[in-house]
Amino acid sequence: MRSDVIKKGIERAPHRALLRAVGCSSVDWSKPFIGVINSFNDIVPGHIHLQSIASAVKEGVREGGGVPFEGNTIAVCDGIAMNHEGMKYSLPSREIIADSVEIFVQAHAFDGLVFIPNCDKVIPGMLMAALRLNLPGIFISGGPMLAGRLVKNGQERAVDLNSVFLAVGEAVKGSISEEEVAELEEVACPGCGSCSGMFTANTMNCLTEALGMALPGNGTIPATQARRIQLAYEAGRQVMEVLARNMLPRDIVTRDSIYNAFAVDMALGGSTNSVLHLTAIAHEAGISFPLSWINEISQSIPYICKLSPAGDYHIEDLDMAGGIPALMQELSSLLKLEANTVLGRPLGEVIAGQRVKSREVIRSLSNPYSATGGVSMLFGNLAPDGAVVKRAAVAPEMLVHEGPARVFDSEEEATAAIMASKIKVGDVVVIRYEGPKGGPGMREMLTPTSLLSGMGMDKEVALITDGRFSGATRGAAIGHVSPEAAERGPIAAIREGDIIKIDIPNNILEIKLSQEEIKKRLASLPSFEPKIKAGYLSRYADKVTSASTGAVFAD
Repeated sequence: MRSDVIKKGIERAPHRALLRAVGCSSVDWSKPFIGVINSFNDIVPGHIHLQSIASAVKEGVREGGGVPFEGNTIAVCDGIAMNHEGMKYSLPSREIIADSVEIFVQAHAFDGLVFIPNCDKVIPGMLMAALRLNLPGIFISGGPMLAGRLVKNGQERAVDLNSVFLAVGEAVKGSISEEEVAELEEVACPGCGSCSGMFTANTMNCLTEALGMALPGNGTIPATQARRIQLAYEAGRQVMEVLARNMLPRDIVTRDSIYNAFAVDMALGGSTNSVLHLTAIAHEAGISFPLSWINEISQSIPYICKLSPAGDYHIEDLDMAGGIPALMQELSSLLKLEANTVLGRPLGEVIAGQRVKSREVIRSLSNPYSATGGVSMLFGNLAPDGAVVKRAAVAPEMLVHEGPARVFDSEEEATAAIMASKIKVGDVVVIRYEGPKGGPGMREMLTPTSLLSGMGMDKEVALITDGRFSGATRGAAIGHVSPEAAERGPIAAIREGDIIKIDIPNNILEIKLSQEEIKKRLASLPSFEPKIKAGYLSRYADKVTSASTGAVFAD
């Protein structure tokens, strides 16, 4: 066993002495040591209950004959970090999470691993670490939050965190009162779990299941249900089987399983951040593919499950409808069914016999919301290396749009202009110098997009940025424009009033300028001056690569 280097032989007596200090005994020296990588903390709603998940995992590990050791990583709540300097640290936390897991695992020579993530950057960070370490492992998330319930005029409706963001825009417009916002604020997030819509955290937890790295139910069983604890126990038991069979992450996360993850993403209309994270995960697995491949997948996978923010259903509804196994069974004719899973069986066997229990939540392939997937990549002279849009959340009238650019060099400038009613019907809001290097940290733009939606302008105004969007964003919001402005991408050449062409059905994003004019403007720009010159963000900006490559660190 790998852990023998810290427990076998006379020369390991000091190591054993230290292990005895944490509760090990002589009978443990012949057992596998399992690292339980938790992301518990007291400030992220998706993570406040993860101690109970870890306890169940450790019971399962012991039942399976292993010795569990729990350690922690950091986690950022994107909602709390939103629209201030804290959001600059969200995406960069992904690399620290991956690195910290690597350090903890390598220093203590574990034989196998159980990962317990739940929110946006923790899931991909842990997946990146799992592939880098390539030790037998399994994932068990903390599960989604239940939707909140708001009763108004005798009618009850489901609400979530995005409802609150949208309500701020409605209040700015004057269509609701501050008291109504406060009432919504009190009920929107009723307890622990990852925010209840098909936002980034739940997208990535569902895709971990599709990748084959988690047990069925990982993405959808609500955080507050006993089934979540039962699944955690089973994950602890199953990691011992994964270890016994020496099933490695790189044997499970292959080109086929990444295809399956993107296919499920398209069917769900998941977060645009999935493109960023799956690209980074593929990089760690040594798998390369062009972003244009995503459009090929999108063209063949119908959009069959419309959840918040695009629709009125939530993750709990998807769970009741059969969850990801049922959705994948519906897609089975379009998936790579031979892809392996942590159950030691190919995907086709795992989903065999699953059925859709609600056709209102999961539509059939013959009756999709759209014949093509919910996420698209756009290319053109404004985004030579690509940009991403959650087309599932774009109003039909905004799928094709031309309008004058309203240019802002930061999220704060754009937010102020929106709140001051300076954005007009038909405008294309451009927010730049918010990319991985330029931000630094590639902030999410949920505040400006939510303001536009709440003010009823998401069907009239488009927004493009070299930054990111929350999975909760809706409207014609196009992000990850690459190359970014800080790297002298064409987005840096845009001037106020330039006409921008958006054609989502044909995957086009262009500025109506000649290449000669774009080059001339870029050549006249001063050298990019970093906004932050000390600390982690300074080092991050120096090492990070383009969003088109997953915003991973340069090799």
